[in-house]
Amino acid sequence: MARDTGNKTSKVTTNGTASCGSGTSAVGGATLDKKYKAICALDGRYDRIEDMLWPYFSEYALVEARVFVETAWLVFLMDNISIPAFDKYDEDARLDINEIASLFDEAAFLRVKEIESTTNHDVKACELYVAEKLEEMGYGDLKSFVHFGLTSEDVTNLAYARILGSFRESLYLPTLDGLIKDIGRKAIEYAGIPMLAHTHGQAATPTTVGKELSVYVHRLSLLYSSLEDAVIYGKINGATGNYSAMAFTFPEYDWEKLAEEFVELIIGAWFNPTTTQIESHDYVATILDLVAHINNVIRDLDLDMWSYISRNYFKLKKKDSEVGSSTMPHKVNPIDFENSEGNIKVDNPLCRGISDELVRSREQRDLSDSTVQRNLGLCFGYSVQAILSTKKGLSKSVVNEEAVAADLENNWAVLAEPIQQLLRKYGVPDAYNQLKALTRGRAITKEDIHAFIETLDMISADDKERLLALTPSTYIGYAEQIAINTVHRYLGEDFE
Repeated sequence: MARDTGNKTSKVTTNGTASCGSGTSAVGGATLDKKYKAICALDGRYDRIEDMLWPYFSEYALVEARVFVETAWLVFLMDNISIPAFDKYDEDARLDINEIASLFDEAAFLRVKEIESTTNHDVKACELYVAEKLEEMGYGDLKSFVHFGLTSEDVTNLAYARILGSFRESLYLPTLDGLIKDIGRKAIEYAGIPMLAHTHGQAATPTTVGKELSVYVHRLSLLYSSLEDAVIYGKINGATGNYSAMAFTFPEYDWEKLAEEFVELIIGAWFNPTTTQIESHDYVATILDLVAHINNVIRDLDLDMWSYISRNYFKLKKKDSEVGSSTMPHKVNPIDFENSEGNIKVDNPLCRGISDELVRSREQRDLSDSTVQRNLGLCFGYSVQAILSTKKGLSKSVVNEEAVAADLENNWAVLAEPIQQLLRKYGVPDAYNQLKALTRGRAITKEDIHAFIETLDMISADDKERLLALTPSTYIGYAEQIAINTVHRYLGEDFE
């Protein structure tokens, strides 16, 4: 459902000037880029996100999508309803009508907004614009069929279905996929590098760096699939969802069947057969909930990476021109992971709040959903910003193998687990307590562990030899293979 945005390279507002993400204004005799006057970070500091998302979630994008629905519905009627007004027009006429949407540009947008300034109704302005274009083309006798049988929500819900489907396929999923692959590459690269694990902030059974990163490949890949499979619905059934105007005017046609064909074949959404005046927005809530879930998993990765950097397990690549602290020259801060975390903290309440609001409507219709939906771009924008920040943070992060190895060497107490488990194998009833007495509350060295192992006369010589050969860095179980298998499971056997 990807939508071609053409060569629209500037963002347009109702008066023809550029939006707050571009353009300049004179301030105090100087020229100041408008992004520095923006009140939203996505239009200002993070204006690259605005550049990415405006073809989907701007006022321009919504008007363009509505015009597409209006013209597509008219052509669909011409193809499916047999009346003299339609029968006299050939395929060329239909192509001309479709071009009202396919050639939609900034001048067209401004004309729609000019009409809206009179009608004070945004969808009606789109209808009148299409009728105006038909008149210009010499198809004036078709004007009365523009918006035939529809309510504004028929047009708007299908416009959003088109927008969300296009955004998901063209931008959000590819951006998330890029992060998953970046994590996967590091998981493969660091699959065999042992690392001390921490549970409850305390030293725990060793793992590998790559295995812990592969956990996020697994989690995000599952969520990617859930988002990819999330159904987008649409409806086109009139003022209260009963096809009343259509069925009364042309009772000889099966309007439910025609509506289903239009939604699924022309819009590319799944058909919602039972609604009030509005499409219930349950699918939008599902998508927003998934985005919030994705955000939370990314934030979990951000927190882990922040902790690993603070432990010196990861080093951050230095860039001579960058400043880590305004007063402490030695610092290189994990700002990208912090940026991602902060944007997720902003985004998730938005996602949850909009999700909660959209699934409620007073009786058959109220307009609260209309203004709420106009903030969808913020939800997706902050999430995209978080994904890109985490990607950037990962690109700067390199494992500090010396520090990781040193921490393992300083924590021989973690071998209490394999020793006591082996003793259980030999039926020693108080194995746990023996190791507890040996290790808890004191620093344990290699020599302490080996001295204890030498006292274990109840185990075989082979097992004693295996214990003496064991080190914190080799007690990693299947961690390396888990990392590799996980990445290959989701990203392919040839992924490196």
